[in-house]
Amino acid sequence: MLVGIVGAPNKGKSTLFSALTMANAEIANYPFTTIKPNLGVAYATRECAEKELDTKCKPRNGLCINGTREIPVNVTDVAGLVPGAHLGKGMGNQFLSDLAGASAFVQVVDLSGTTDIRGDAGSGDPADDVIAVRKEIAMWLAGIIKKHSGQLSKRSDGGRALVELLSGFGLGEEQIGSAAEKSSLSTSHISWDDGEAYAFADTLLAASKPTIVAANKLDMAGPESLENLKKKLQGYVVLGCSAAMELALRKAAEGGIIDYAPGATSFAVKKEVTGEQSRALDYMADFVRRNKGTGVQQILNTAVFGLLDNIVVYPVEDENKYTDHFGNVLPDALLVQRGTTALQLAAKIHTDLAQHMLYAIDAKKRLKVAKDYALGDGDVIRIVSAVK
Repeated sequence: MLVGIVGAPNKGKSTLFSALTMANAEIANYPFTTIKPNLGVAYATRECAEKELDTKCKPRNGLCINGTREIPVNVTDVAGLVPGAHLGKGMGNQFLSDLAGASAFVQVVDLSGTTDIRGDAGSGDPADDVIAVRKEIAMWLAGIIKKHSGQLSKRSDGGRALVELLSGFGLGEEQIGSAAEKSSLSTSHISWDDGEAYAFADTLLAASKPTIVAANKLDMAGPESLENLKKKLQGYVVLGCSAAMELALRKAAEGGIIDYAPGATSFAVKKEVTGEQSRALDYMADFVRRNKGTGVQQILNTAVFGLLDNIVVYPVEDENKYTDHFGNVLPDALLVQRGTTALQLAAKIHTDLAQHMLYAIDAKKRLKVAKDYALGDGDVIRIVSAVK
């Protein structure tokens, strides 16, 4: 899974990336700070199964802090997008190519409206940014289709041809066919005009790259601006946040100044602070209390568990002790899409395990389940296979 952080220049994308990953992305108050994509690992959070099982886990992937499991998610922050990017303006096609493999987008906008669509200081409407960015990505995708229209027009199996053409997007024929049907287009001997190609691309993006809008700089704009943006962007998931504040809190926690967990609505000061630092911490404490956090962790969790409809499952080798063969309790918390079967989980672990799978055991219920059992959120599962 890859979550792509997108948006116009100078809206806070790199700050959000750094807050989520604590990686050193270059941050500056001017457009095109990011030239090459930043890649890092963030952590979606979920209540750990250890609470329900009255045990203590020992994770191999991620962490577990006070019963909250942190599950790794790949994140990329790409160069800002300006009008005409699909024609090569700004970072242009480089920006767009970096997004192809993303499962979902987090689009960062400046809720305070103090930067325009090009990232320059001035005034701008964040709702316009959302529409412009979506249009640029759709225009780029439509351009790829039009560029290869000669080859596409020769094939009766246009759905398969588009899957091959757009292989970097990780799309299937079912998604392609559904988008074409919704756009009232045939995929046999494709010869769409510009408008039809754009309509298809826009429909396909909506279905295959769900987007959450991160209304950044909430601390500068306030709740009224957030509510107004939500009204303008009906149909989008819009959440307010302060990426700069989340980054400051995580750095303060890393430095041992405060005790803070990502997504928390409060924090404790561990060291004596005075002056400007004390006033800053008081301000941030009031903000996270009033807004139920900085919003950054909520945005990632909503993308992973809401937009992408993932659940968490815990594969184990001993269903009685909930351990792997090294004795680690609940060692792995895996993200899988809702509806994933026990057999599909086995395939994620190892192909041999899936090929020789006999059945699975629901460790919580102490029940044998079939290979086609649809996994539930928080399931602890042992795969029983003929392979030792």
